[in-house]
Amino acid sequence: MMSTMLEKHLRAIDLNLLPVLEALLRHRNATRAGAEVGLSQPAMSRALGRLRHLLDDPLLVRGPGGSMLSPRAEALRQPLAVLLAEIRTLLVDPPFDPAAEARTLRLAMTDAQAELLLAPLVQRVAAAAPGVVIEWVPIGPGLAERMVAGDVDLTLALDTTPLPRGAASEPLTADALAVVARRGHPCGGTWAIGDYGRWPSVIVSLIGDRASDIDAELAAAGVERPVAAIVPSFRAAAEIVAVTDAVTTISQAFAARVAAPLRLQLMAPPLAHLRLGVVMVWAHYRSSDPLLGWLRAVLSGVAADQASSSTSQ
Repeated sequence: MMSTMLEKHLRAIDLNLLPVLEALLRHRNATRAGAEVGLSQPAMSRALGRLRHLLDDPLLVRGPGGSMLSPRAEALRQPLAVLLAEIRTLLVDPPFDPAAEARTLRLAMTDAQAELLLAPLVQRVAAAAPGVVIEWVPIGPGLAERMVAGDVDLTLALDTTPLPRGAASEPLTADALAVVARRGHPCGGTWAIGDYGRWPSVIVSLIGDRASDIDAELAAAGVERPVAAIVPSFRAAAEIVAVTDAVTTISQAFAARVAAPLRLQLMAPPLAHLRLGVVMVWAHYRSSDPLLGWLRAVLSGVAADQASSSTSQ
């Protein structure tokens, strides 16, 4: 019975009165306390009346030198100040220090993106946040659901990819398409739209669907490309075209990275849509996660450095 009465009493408390009470106990004057908390004199009088009723105590009493605190009000002054300070601490984001974090962050990206970004990203994270582990998750079926569920923290995707419901995104970098073939390929180092019908292509299929915007554009031009192989990684596609007469149309930045060791040549595709915008995607409800926000900033810095390096070469 006692606990039920206490619960009802607590539910009746207007927490907005606590700052008013704290100011009143500190100033020992209703007018000055009201001015500090932004209450007019009539509103402060009403608040004082509610506090007196709630605490069953006058709080302020007349003394020889003016208003003074009642014994109960004096006893409340210090614990109330401590309580409000603790409440304010709860409502303020604590300072973020990546070096104090100990978590695993899962990043979904293609092997081409990992080739360009993963090593420098892990290097920077290890230097600033040694307790954070970066786990590379390959792009595959069910990724959107895993990201929304929190199993994947960050995904890299093309900006033309429809975002799943509840996702947020931020631009990361820009890339372009390149037709990639072995050095000495019979095409002679140039590529026309009709060449897609003459030489077989290696298709990269990440989620089991080989259809692409490239095929749609070729179909509009009346060209159908023969297929030599369908693979789940860009590295595999590059290695196949390095030893065959097949070609592949993939990320220019990645192709430039592997061109020398695999003895590849890059050609400009005769396509209308050559730009590849890459974005970072995460579950919107994770937007306030300070570590995830920090990671996005670090990854953006890595991508900017990679873009600057490729431009200067």
